[in-house]
Formats: sequence, structure tokens, C-alpha cells
Amino acid sequence: MRIADGSNALDAAGADLDAGSGRVLLHGRWTADQGPAVESASARIAAHGVADGRSRPVLVDLSGLTRLDTLGAWVLERTRAEIEAAGGRLAYAGARPEHRILLGEMGLREPEPAPRDTRNPLIRFLDSTGRRVTRGGGEVLAGLAFLGEVVAAAGRVARRPQSFRLAALVNQLEQVAFRGVPIIVLISFLVGGIVAQQGIFQLQRFGAQSFVVNLIGLLILRELGVLLTSIMVAGRSGSAFTAEIGSMRMREEVDALRVMGLDPVEILILPRILALVIGLPILAFLGSLAALAGGGLTAALYGGMTVDAFLARLQAAVSFHHFAVGLIKAPFMALTIGIIATIEGFAVEGSAESLGRHVTASVVKSIFMVIVLDGLFAVFFAAINF
Repeated sequence: MRIADGSNALDAAGADLDAGSGRVLLHGRWTADQGPAVESASARIAAHGVADGRSRPVLVDLSGLTRLDTLGAWVLERTRAEIEAAGGRLAYAGARPEHRILLGEMGLREPEPAPRDTRNPLIRFLDSTGRRVTRGGGEVLAGLAFLGEVVAAAGRVARRPQSFRLAALVNQLEQVAFRGVPIIVLISFLVGGIVAQQGIFQLQRFGAQSFVVNLIGLLILRELGVLLTSIMVAGRSGSAFTAEIGSMRMREEVDALRVMGLDPVEILILPRILALVIGLPILAFLGSLAALAGGGLTAALYGGMTVDAFLARLQAAVSFHHFAVGLIKAPFMALTIGIIATIEGFAVEGSAESLGRHVTASVVKSIFMVIVLDGLFAVFFAAINF
């Protein structure tokens, strides 16, 4: 609580009206501990300023105050606003400099209305679209610049291997890959079973339910396995990277690293991105196996297919290059997730709202870019017939 005067007087807050001059003399302590008395006195001042439906000028003398804090100043300014809203006027007299400063800080100000946009709705839409496209282009350029910083840091570490923090890489691999295995395997298993069930349900109308093995094998190994894993990693590890780096930004730990002559990209970013590039292909491989297992179990229980028949059909339907297509995508998706997550982490400002906003943006952008990247790879592999 800001205090305008350090007096230790014990008299209570009050206001005396001079009927002859209409002057209101304040006395006592207008502080938070005198809240009821302050409110009562302010009500009398307001009643004096607006009486019988008519407003009159009020002069409030503050020379008798022994103490004034933010509550008292705010109540006085509120009373002044009420009187002026009724057409009256309230002025202060005898205020010490510290009182004037406090009253000025507590002044009630009407917010300025936002300027109205009188442009044509089509022009507003085009303007908004253009600004978003420009902002998106700027983010792409910033991502490429940040990727350049990561590559440069990797080059410096390659020239000085002893400077690389292997313990940090191992810790991040544990967080990204090892601890992510249960949820990746479980969800992939369930999705594989759902895809198999729907495939059997549709194909049995044509007596071709055995072709569900082809559907599961090609879809999971080429597309769904790595895509589903990447989306889950973006939501799990990408958001964690953004939150960790963002929290360090809020506590100025990143600035402290720079002051100590250390490169935050080498210390914070490189181990995390390497962990993603190494761990995501492993998780995609395990997720694909789990999805195939879920599809095989569903084919056996729902479609009446034996395990031997499922495996024989799977071996005939898929080859190594189908498996390779999924694994080739994984490091690129991991790099994309890592770059976006760390950029958003460094963009966090000093508030919890900013942290939450950038964590959300990290997950949304990562999932969007993973899907776009998967589509580009699909077009590329189709063009080269691979």
C-alpha cells in the first residue's frame, strides 16, 4: 500500500463541512484500516456536491489529513468522478506534494474509444489476409535463419567434440524416446486396430476382407505410423521444449548463459534437436510395429484371419522400400518439430499468458507443418515411383 504521509496519528478519518463557505475539511487517516469511515465521509461529500437534484462546486481541503494511502486517494477520486458526472465540480486545496502525486496516480480516466474502421469489408478482409501472409512469410524466414544458427552450432561442436554435452543428449533421449514409448505404442496399437476393423467392415461387402492386410501394411508403414508418431511427439515433447525454454527466458536464465560467454543454441537447442532426430525414427518404428500388431489382432478376432495368414499376406504386400519411406520422413519431421518448438520458446516474454500462448502456437504449428511435410513427401515419392 502506497502511503503519502508517514505520520503515526491515531485519529479516525472524517470530513467536516463548513456550511458558510461550502468547504469540506478532511481530517484523520484516510487509509485502508479506516475503510468504513472513509466510505462514510466520501458519501457525505458526494451528497453535499449533489443535493436536491442540483450540483454545486465542492472544495475539499486536505491540509488536515495526517495520512493518505491508495485506498483513500482512490475513494476521493471516485467521489470527484461521481460529482462531475452529475454536472458539478470538485477541487482540492491544501494538498501536500505527495498527496497530489497519489491523487494523480489514482485518477479515474475514461478509456479512449478505439478508432472505427470505416473501410469496405472486402478491403478489411484483404488487408487482414495480407498481414497474415506477410507475418507467415516472416516466420518462415525466421525459421530458416534459426536453422542456420543450429547448423552453425553443430559445425562448431563437430570441430570441438569435447565441448558437446553428451549427458544433456542422453537426458533428452530419455525424455523424448524412452519415456514416450508407452503412450506411442498404446495409441498406435489402438489406431491400427481401428483401421483394420473399418477396413474389414467395408471390404467384406465385396468378399475381399483379406485385402485389409494390404491396406494396413501400406498405410501404416508409408504414412500413418510416422505421421501419428510425429503428431504425438509434437504434442508431448515439442510443447515441453517450448515450456522449458520459455520458463528459462522468463527467469532470464538464457541471458545469464550469454553473459557467461556460453551459446544458448549449443547448450539448450542442439541436444534437444539431436534427441528428436534420433528418437523420432525409433518411436516411429515401434509405433508402426504396434499398429501392425493391433491390426493383426483385430483381423484375427473380427475378420477370422489366422496369424500365419496375416503374416504371409503382409510379407507379400509390403517390401523394404515401403518401410524405408516412413523412416526417411522421420528425421525431417523431427527437425521441423524441434525448430518450431525452440523458436516459440525463445519468443516467450515475461508473463504466464505469453508462455501459454507460445506453447499452444508451438503444438499447432508443429502439427500443421508435419502434415504439410508428409504431403510433400507423398508427392515426391509418387513422382519418383518409390
